[in-house]
Amino acid sequence: MRQWARYTVDSAPGYPAPYSLKHIGYILRFLWNATRGHHLAPWRSPYLRWRIETYTGVKMQSIGFLEFWEFVWREKKELVRFLQWTGSPCPLRSTPAIGRRL
Repeated sequence: MRQWARYTVDSAPGYPAPYSLKHIGYILRFLWNATRGHHLAPWRSPYLRWRIETYTGVKMQSIGFLEFWEFVWREKKELVRFLQWTGSPCPLRSTPAIGRRL
């Protein structure tokens, strides 16, 4: 048996607990909306490029395929945490943050 096989999905160290299908739906909706017009090429999304620019300081004109996926790989734990936050319910409301209307 391999060493990594002893962990289950919900007990692996450094990884958050799995979410319900409802929460995954909110996460997928956020990703779909964030890549609007660029679903098959998310590195071309102006919104995601702007968010990467504000997070890292790299100019959005210089973010291409390699820079985008390098950022995603390097910050994968933070990105998972952010996506889980988008699907989590707000303590003041019964609806998740991504599902509310302004």
